Amino acid sequence: MGWFQSIVSFGDRVPDRSAQHAAASPQRPVSPDAEAWMVFGMRLLLALSALLTLHIGADSVILAGRWSWLIFVAYVLHSLILLVVARSRAGFWHGPVIYWVDIGWYGMMVYASGGAPSPFFSFFFFAILAASFRHGFDAGARLTLGAVALVLAAVLATQGLRTLHLLLLRTTFLLALGYMIAFWGGLSVDQRRRLALLRDVSRLSNPRFGVQHTLDSLMAKILRFYGGSTCVLLMQDPKGGWTLHTVHHPRSGRALSRMHTDEAALQPLLALGDGATILYRGSGRRWLPGAACAEQLGPELAWEAIDPAGCSQVADLLDTDAFVSATLPLRKGSGRIFVTSAPGLRRGDATFLNHIAQQAFPVIETIDLLDRLASEAAFRERQTIARDLHDSTIQPYIGLRHAVAAIRQQAGDGSSVAPDLERLMEMCSGVIGDMREFAQRFRNGRQEEPELQIALRRQLNQVRAFYDVHVTLDAEDAPGINDRLAAEVFQIVAEGVNNICKHTRARNGRVRIGHDDGLLLIDISNPADGAGGAGFAPRSIAERVAAMGGTLAVDAGAQQTVLRVRVPI
Repeated sequence: MGWFQSIVSFGDRVPDRSAQHAAASPQRPVSPDAEAWMVFGMRLLLALSALLTLHIGADSVILAGRWSWLIFVAYVLHSLILLVVARSRAGFWHGPVIYWVDIGWYGMMVYASGGAPSPFFSFFFFAILAASFRHGFDAGARLTLGAVALVLAAVLATQGLRTLHLLLLRTTFLLALGYMIAFWGGLSVDQRRRLALLRDVSRLSNPRFGVQHTLDSLMAKILRFYGGSTCVLLMQDPKGGWTLHTVHHPRSGRALSRMHTDEAALQPLLALGDGATILYRGSGRRWLPGAACAEQLGPELAWEAIDPAGCSQVADLLDTDAFVSATLPLRKGSGRIFVTSAPGLRRGDATFLNHIAQQAFPVIETIDLLDRLASEAAFRERQTIARDLHDSTIQPYIGLRHAVAAIRQQAGDGSSVAPDLERLMEMCSGVIGDMREFAQRFRNGRQEEPELQIALRRQLNQVRAFYDVHVTLDAEDAPGINDRLAAEVFQIVAEGVNNICKHTRARNGRVRIGHDDGLLLIDISNPADGAGGAGFAPRSIAERVAAMGGTLAVDAGAQQTVLRVRVPI
């Protein structure tokens, strides 16, 4: 392998933490570390080529003095240090500032090598190209203007206006080609971001978590993509009522909200027209005539100007200077989505919002249908299970209580086992009452979050009474979840606590339920003084968690053993 190929392929030798997963794919996407290695390697290659150019073509390059060599040697050392640091630190910082440092070096090179006739003028395109294709149009355009300013300063400082014709040609060429690179690089970055969002939209949340969670997740993703302040969603239900969903940017400190209202209250938001995609760009300079601009993309996919008065009223209601809006393609009912953002919105942003709506909301309607079908099927299944629970479980307990009562009556009051038999009868009566109540709740499907906590505390009290194992419940940070997920959580916690009783000698434990970053957290812990230690994996819990798309981990430490369950919500 040659030295050039070794520099270019440094990124391929960076250890990949997901090598096993990547090996399964014949076309592995380029990792950020590999991209950084490529840029750092090319920077070092340019620095070395500049130094070799000075050495080989010393007669053709005009140097300002012997000190000029120091600039080129220093740039080689600078490039080499960056390469070495990136080699030793995975994920090395690779922001726009590093490219500004590059064009600073290139400006000094142009100054030290004669100004306008300098052969190192083309080095500026390296920084512009790398910044544009990594950070987008704005970074590339600013870097282009900075490069033009440095070229002007370097040439004027060395030659003044003697080579004005050559200076004009160089700066014009740098400005034109730099702008084209920035434009195409910005398009590439935008396309990658849009494809990533469309991929996320196509992989919406699991239907078992319900339509509302899916809508909240979709609106949050759209808001992050546009960098907006508010995302507003209007949807009409099959009965004709309207629901207003609002998601705010996290920095606002305002929680998402949902409210049901009538059509009259939402008339200004609905007056934008049916089927039109709207782009409105106001201006903080209200004193300028014609400062506001409103356009719509009609059914024929042609942009046309519209009266900005209606859009200005909507902007006042949304407390923004600019927004994009698209109609929702709903099979039943209608709706519209709004995204408020800075005045830099373009036609492409409005068109892409329409593409997102066309992609996501038919899927959401399918999820809603599946959710209703699943709820109806679960309700019928609950009816069947409740009847089976009464016949197969409660009735034997009733028979057991009658048998114990008969033995107690035969033993008489003076028997030494009479107190134990009475306590056993009370335990049977308590279990029968709890099971009847549970069957009634299960039949009616009222397994929401408060009911889940009540059921868990009752279960832990029974564990304390039967096994003398004290398990505390910490559910202050528990999120609101639907009935099907709550039933799964109850079974996971019950099985985990039973494992403490059956497989360890611990006399206490702790159950914590919370949430973090879209995950439901369930931690079941006990002191590490029992027989159940490292290597123990509860099979039934693992199967339940896998079916819900979550993860299970057993952390067997020296002080305690923790069963960690993470389920997406």
